[in-house]
Amino acid sequence: MTTTKVLRSAALTILLAAGVAAAKGKGPKQPPLYLSEAKLEALQFPLAPAPGSIVDKADLAQLHDWEKRRTKQQCAAAQAQSHAYFDEFFGDISPFVKPLPQEPADFLRQVQDDVDVAVGLIKDKNQRPRPFRHDSSLQPCLEKIGGLAYPSGHATLSHVYALMLSDLVPARNPAFITRANDAALYRVIGGVHHPSDIEAGKRLGDILFAQFMKDPAFQAQMGRLKAFLAPAAAPAVK
Repeated sequence: MTTTKVLRSAALTILLAAGVAAAKGKGPKQPPLYLSEAKLEALQFPLAPAPGSIVDKADLAQLHDWEKRRTKQQCAAAQAQSHAYFDEFFGDISPFVKPLPQEPADFLRQVQDDVDVAVGLIKDKNQRPRPFRHDSSLQPCLEKIGGLAYPSGHATLSHVYALMLSDLVPARNPAFITRANDAALYRVIGGVHHPSDIEAGKRLGDILFAQFMKDPAFQAQMGRLKAFLAPAAAPAVK
């Protein structure tokens, strides 16, 4: 094989690997593209429940209840979504062609990175610890991960993705929202988030999706996603 062919082959391998990594949500994180950090810093978002408050106590009671009645299957499902990749949330009901091409994979990953920035800013403002950090009697069936609890990043991101998919395929909105709700609940079942973290994540998802849809670049990319819908999911041409 000539040197030129070797170089082309190596370049193609790297490009394909990048596409696969993006499809799985991996690869280096990018700075926010569709959200302004200044606007996010100014975002007025409800504070986390205070320690010992009625809501906080209700959160812990629900966590203990789930710990008593959760199943191995539920814990396994929670573990399967632990990285918050698009494929983990929606892979089996995704409306896109398979395998997911690089362009939509890159777009979905950028959305994840933008959401991560927003979630991180609010978490830093609230400093709410994971439930097992202030109630040592709780025993999660997920890894006792670090980081903060409020709001849930999984709940926020899965909700944003569900709204994006619903915008592309409105008829499947119930399935997408149900899947996002299940993904969020698994974080409670797994013992790493309070129920109020989950509700906050859904609320933040609504806010962020509305902000995304005001961005011309995001709107344009959403339009391009339609070209990657599987034939059965693509809307009929009138």
